[in-house]
Amino acid sequence: MRRMIQFASAAAGALVPAAAASQPVADAGAAATEIVVFGRGQIRQVAEAGPEAIRLEVPGASPFKAIDRLPGVNFHSADPFGVYEWSTRITLRGFNQNQLGFTLDGVPLGDMSYGNNNGLHISRAIISDNIAVTRVSQGAGALATASTSNLGGTIEFVSRDPSDELAMDGNATYGASNTVRLFARVDSGRIGPFAASVSYAFLDAGKWKGDGAQRHHQANLKVVGQFGERFRASGFLHFSDRRENDYQDLSLEMIRRLGYRWDNFAPNWDLAVRVAQIAQNRGDVAGPPSNPGAGTVYPAPIRSVDDSYYDASGLRRDWLASIGLEFDFAPVTLRLRPYWHQNDGQGIWYTPYVATPGGAPISVRTTEYDIQRGGLLADVAVRLGRHALSAGVWFEDNDFVQGRRFYGLANTTGRPSRQSLKFKRDPFRTQWRFDFDTKTVQYFLQDRFELSDALVLNAGVKGNRVRNRSERLVPGTAPAAGEIESADWFMPQVGVLWRFASGQEAFFSYTENRRAFTSAATGISPFATSQVGFNAIRDTLRPETSRTFEGGLRFAMGALQGVAAAYLVNFRDRLLAIPIGPGIVGNPVVLQNVGRVKSRGIELGAAWRPLGDLVLNGSYAFNRSTYEDDVVNAGGQVLARTRGKQTVDTPKHLTKLDIAWDAREGLFGQVGINHASRRFFTFENDQSVPGRVLVDATVGWRFAEAGPILSGLEAQLSVTNLFDKEYVATIGSNGFGNRGDNQTLLAGAPRQWFVTLRKRFP
Repeated sequence: MRRMIQFASAAAGALVPAAAASQPVADAGAAATEIVVFGRGQIRQVAEAGPEAIRLEVPGASPFKAIDRLPGVNFHSADPFGVYEWSTRITLRGFNQNQLGFTLDGVPLGDMSYGNNNGLHISRAIISDNIAVTRVSQGAGALATASTSNLGGTIEFVSRDPSDELAMDGNATYGASNTVRLFARVDSGRIGPFAASVSYAFLDAGKWKGDGAQRHHQANLKVVGQFGERFRASGFLHFSDRRENDYQDLSLEMIRRLGYRWDNFAPNWDLAVRVAQIAQNRGDVAGPPSNPGAGTVYPAPIRSVDDSYYDASGLRRDWLASIGLEFDFAPVTLRLRPYWHQNDGQGIWYTPYVATPGGAPISVRTTEYDIQRGGLLADVAVRLGRHALSAGVWFEDNDFVQGRRFYGLANTTGRPSRQSLKFKRDPFRTQWRFDFDTKTVQYFLQDRFELSDALVLNAGVKGNRVRNRSERLVPGTAPAAGEIESADWFMPQVGVLWRFASGQEAFFSYTENRRAFTSAATGISPFATSQVGFNAIRDTLRPETSRTFEGGLRFAMGALQGVAAAYLVNFRDRLLAIPIGPGIVGNPVVLQNVGRVKSRGIELGAAWRPLGDLVLNGSYAFNRSTYEDDVVNAGGQVLARTRGKQTVDTPKHLTKLDIAWDAREGLFGQVGINHASRRFFTFENDQSVPGRVLVDATVGWRFAEAGPILSGLEAQLSVTNLFDKEYVATIGSNGFGNRGDNQTLLAGAPRQWFVTLRKRFP
């Protein structure tokens, strides 16, 4: 595999001079833009993955898998679809997921962390088949992006508009782990000024190891109305009901002792009960022994009560709605977009640390989520000669209720009295419950000034204020209650674009950003610590800030397009949450400020269509992100020696090569090679997972138009992890520690295959 990567890198490097010598110079008439587009005309590093990139993945796969081929994108998930939320992680240039910004048709999705307090994951926000474009700004997003977490880049998702013609399309997938996935969409066609689409998707996939399933129901409705040339309206209503069983979190020691396929005890309830009873007898968990006869020796190969739990799951139900209004009174354009989001969720663990009173030595521990948020996006754009002026505001009021509860289990044999994929009711204990209120105000001003056809200057500023309030709903419980606010009304962004030849341009930009505090009792939040800890840091805690310099060259020469970019990011006041004890215990975290982080690197990407149907996409990224300070306490004592250490979950090298044959009729397919180097999962860099090379492949056939049955029919075979590589996918599932091995890793899925039939009418 190392030789394969070396060959792929050499081949990608040979593309540029070979194609430049053989192709005439032209404007961006590159057919390769169907899969990957490098953001021409932008002052920042921007790249896009189009709908063909998603179609070449396994149907139902996360759009993150489609953009994983772009320069600098590092994505991992423990399932073949990339939608298992406990495991999905995406990083850009050393910034992790909760330091990025995400939007769908402009609507903010929050920071997309698992215990999300201000949004929802893209896999729930929209059916992946309905995404038209996914746009990645690797270093700094546009000023208008509705996000207070985009210290690093932004990822914007744009949905497909309804077709102007009556149409129906759908697909059906069957594959490994008894996976069944169905999708159907109907487009109404133009009816007067309106066009609409309605779609439904269903997924039922078994886990690739252990017992359990991923089950998902989704429905999307989108309506677009065009009223003359001056007024356009659009709206969507999306529903998602997702229920999935978790995989067991692992440590390096567990992988060596138990293997990558070690998982939860389910469906062996009796073994889980026995292990819990032994833990009671040993004093490894609180509470008196319930069965002294179980002894004090764990059954081999188990050595700890944390080696495995009976089961765990995540349940999420979401409604997301938005209306967009656009008024075009040239040279003035006004846009308004109100939105609304409701979420109910439970994160579930069957915990031996809390016994059911009068019942089993295990109870069901939940972290419960209830989001009610609404907001408004408004912006105005004015064209005055060579100036394109724009300004906008964003308001959001988010009411988030989060709680920790325990539900009883009867002392049964054979199976537990509560199922893991059903919402729990009637708890016997509420450990804590908080009402978090977050009010956000953000504005931006911007001028894009075209000095000439060759030179463009861009200058703008944004600012925001975020007020966070936490109210305790259950008296006398931890973590913390109180108020905290962060505000910065001046965060500039400036840039220049120089078109020095036909299809060739250079860009440079400088951006300042800040990540507001989040309102939650879990994660990296000031409220996630103890009340004493919150009171101590409330008046001195500073939000994370970043200053990003980036520049590069883009080129488009006939069938070849590409980009070469370099960047430097200075990051201040990086906050880290250190978990205390096993994640299942749910202790308050310890917040620590690791001070400065410096990130520098290069990104190279090229897309080339040497033949009519052959497309090659290659990229390489080098990133060196390091902590610039040790962590010290108020007395000057060093708590963690992080100075000069590489940031966690940040591979230095990312290399990707996709070879696709994309015929309109007949054969189509793709082979994707994805390499990521070593990743650390401790801040002092004493523990890491090795690099890995993954190969995915797709092959299919599009039938020529030959009657109503075969016309518009496609058959596709997709194989993920083609060479059945054993590797660690996710790191940091239970956070990152200063040092030492930790149960915070998730194994990647082995080779999985899927067969799909697609059909479009007419």
